[in-house]
Amino acid sequence: MNPPTIGKPAIEALGIRLRDLRCDAAMTGRQLAAQCGWQPSKVSKIEYGRQRASEADIRDWCITCGFPSEIPDLIVALRSIDAQVVDWRRSLKAGTKRRQRANVSAYEKTTLFRVWESAVLPGLLQTPAYSRGVLTTVIDFYGIPDDLDEGVKARIAAQHVLSHGDRRFLIAVDETALYTLVGDAQIMRGQLEWLLEATRMPRVSLGVVPRGVPYTVPRNNAFTIYDNRLVTVATYTAELTLTQRHEVAIYERAFDCLQALALRGSAARDLIGAALAHFGEI
Repeated sequence: MNPPTIGKPAIEALGIRLRDLRCDAAMTGRQLAAQCGWQPSKVSKIEYGRQRASEADIRDWCITCGFPSEIPDLIVALRSIDAQVVDWRRSLKAGTKRRQRANVSAYEKTTLFRVWESAVLPGLLQTPAYSRGVLTTVIDFYGIPDDLDEGVKARIAAQHVLSHGDRRFLIAVDETALYTLVGDAQIMRGQLEWLLEATRMPRVSLGVVPRGVPYTVPRNNAFTIYDNRLVTVATYTAELTLTQRHEVAIYERAFDCLQALALRGSAARDLIGAALAHFGEI
C-alpha cells in the first residue's frame, strides 16, 4: 500500500489550506520558499498535493506567513491522514470475522446510517448465502485466512441493528448492483426476495438509482456515513476513515445527490422485481 496515494484527497485538502494562508499573507510561492530555505518548486508541490508537507514544514509555513495559531490544527490534520487509511492486508490478516466485528462497534454508536453501494448490495441487507459469496471473493482476492463460516455469521449477526435501538437507515444502491451475480441465480433470487421485504421495513429507506439517469455525481466507491461523525470509503487497497467536517460534508452532499436520483417505494420494488425476473430466467 502507498498511503500518500490512497490519502491523496486529504493531502490535497491540506495543500489548499496552506495555500490560503500564503495568499492571505500576500506572499508569492517564491517568497515563501526563499524565507523558509526551500527550493521554489516545493511550495507548489505541497499546495497541489504532489508532495506531503512534514510537521516541520507546517510550522515554518505558518510562522513565515504570520499565522502561528494555525499550527496545531494543521498538524492534527496531517496526522489524521495516516489514521484515515486502514490497509486491507492489515485489517484482514486474521480473516474476515474480526473485520465484521469491528463493524458492529461502529454500528452500535450510530443512529443515522447513510449507505451507498454501486456494485453489490450492502452488508446490512445481505442474506447469509449472498454474504457467503461476497466474503468468498474477498478471501480469494486478498489471499487471507479462510474463516468464511465465522465471517458470514459475524456479518449476519451485525444486522441486529436493523431492529434494535432508535436507528434509521437511508440506503441507496445502483441498479447495476441488482444484477451483479454473486454466487448463482438461486442465491440472487433469494437475495432479491429479501431485498423486497427490506423495502417495507419501518426504519429502512431503500432507494435504487436507475441505470441511465444523468451522471450528476461520482458513483464509484461505496461509502457509509455514520451520523455526521465519520465516513468509511472502500478502495481496492484500503478502507479510508474520514472524520474532518469538510470531508464528511462532501460525502453528505454526494449522498443527497444520489438520494435525489434514487427511486423508492413501489418504483424501487419494480426495479428489484425486474432483476428477480431476470434471475428467474437463468
